[in-house]
Amino acid sequence: MFILELIILLYFVYVVAYTAFFAFAGLFYRTLPTPEPSGKLNFCVLIPSYKEDAVIMDVAQQALKQKYPADNYDVVVIADSLQPATLEFLRKLPLKVVEVKFESSTKVKSLNMALSQLNAEDYDYAVILDADNVMEPDFLKRQNALLTAYKFKAVQGQRKPKNQNNNLAFLDGVSEAINNHVYRQGHTAAGLSSSISGSGVVFDFTLLKTKLSKMESIGGFDRELELQLLQEGIKVYYFRDAGVLDEKISQAGAFQNQRKRWISSQYVYLAKYFKPGMAALFKGNFTFFNSAVLRNIQLPRLINLGLLTVLTVVAVLLRNYLAYGATIWVALFSINTLAILVSIPGEYYSKKMLKAILDLPGIFVRMFLLLFKLKNANKKFIHTPHGVTSE
Repeated sequence: MFILELIILLYFVYVVAYTAFFAFAGLFYRTLPTPEPSGKLNFCVLIPSYKEDAVIMDVAQQALKQKYPADNYDVVVIADSLQPATLEFLRKLPLKVVEVKFESSTKVKSLNMALSQLNAEDYDYAVILDADNVMEPDFLKRQNALLTAYKFKAVQGQRKPKNQNNNLAFLDGVSEAINNHVYRQGHTAAGLSSSISGSGVVFDFTLLKTKLSKMESIGGFDRELELQLLQEGIKVYYFRDAGVLDEKISQAGAFQNQRKRWISSQYVYLAKYFKPGMAALFKGNFTFFNSAVLRNIQLPRLINLGLLTVLTVVAVLLRNYLAYGATIWVALFSINTLAILVSIPGEYYSKKMLKAILDLPGIFVRMFLLLFKLKNANKKFIHTPHGVTSE
């Protein structure tokens, strides 16, 4: 019993220390100054769209409204299983439509097919969006200023919620904001690589084309792509000032499917890159070790928060029977709570958040149960539909 208590305690000491360190590091994040650019880079905006008829027509039109010269960027919709009427509408717009069809669709396959049909000489950088994403009007303008000044190979923009129509969507937005602060701002401020979201991210065109051509990821391609970049010493910079609006999940079923895919891919890549990650540590490459091992070995944040809450309550009630008492558990819970609170932007503190918090216990239970349903989850593509909301 003593050994079990020690193992659980050490795990949560690690989780809380990790979260707190990067949460407070995120407070020191500062965007790099961007002087007036000397020229205009050419961008290719890639939008994979699998059965996204409900949103892709509006998203495509919005993508064409950038405050950036039309001659310096192309919008490419990768159309997988779209309806004929949707395709007809898209082909009337000043953009490129790459129609694809696979026996088993994945985002990597779609991106590779599109990239194979585009000339690398025409573009400096590629932007990856989800089919529901809307770039803020100055997204490309800001990226151009940053990239001409600093020549980054990979830049993650800030993903912001496009909708907050119910408690689940609101909490999904809060979760994204915490991720931005801890895993992007905090990591960048600490000199490490920002995590990649999978959309709202910009890559050197040739680099992306080369890396993706060697990948066959089914779920969580962004995790593997990040790790492959880090193996070559290429860090991802987080650019908070370039924003992309992302549709947040508002239906319980879609939320569970999305999280199931995310959790499964996390542990698939933990297993795949654990040995290289440990080897990198001994070679002094802490950045790769952090992304391959330290971040992936943790349970999802909500599950950690729920378990820590339960264990703290149990520790207080059974403090006389524990080898380490309850004080350390109360301290861990307090530090973790403070770290999360400082990671949430001020605009989220409202009556709406107080109301949404009441749904957290139920979401925690559903998330926890997903841990026992991960078998084969990363062996097939799990689609998250967009444009379908619940009030």
